[in-house]
Amino acid sequence: MAITALDEATLAKLETSALAAMKMAYNPYSKFGVGAALLTEEGLIFSGCNVENAAYGHSICAERTALLKAVSEGHRKFAAIVIVCSSGKPVAPCGACRQTLNEFAPDLPVVMAGSQKKITQSLRELLPRSFGPEDLPDSPE
Repeated sequence: MAITALDEATLAKLETSALAAMKMAYNPYSKFGVGAALLTEEGLIFSGCNVENAAYGHSICAERTALLKAVSEGHRKFAAIVIVCSSGKPVAPCGACRQTLNEFAPDLPVVMAGSQKKITQSLRELLPRSFGPEDLPDSPE
């Protein structure tokens, strides 16, 4: 699914799902809530929020939460992701999320939605010269 193929109704559903997920964020340390909604190629939506931990390195981002939920349910092909945060500004996925999403969807449209504007870029634009399964000698691809 190309970025232009993401219709307004689907985008609205994804944004609503991401906002609902953000309300579930466990963020007592940063006070920075993030929600993500990941669309499978079949049209299913998996949402996730950030979950912090007192041992900061064990926290997990909303984007990876959504992805792990989808993958654990057998989904491997994705059409888009929408990300929202409590600041109301568009926010890009961190490097770890970009790399993890790249495993499954290097051309994924990433919609960073804020209360006043949305920014859409492909994951390939956000993670140029990425390292992926095709770079391994015994790639399953």
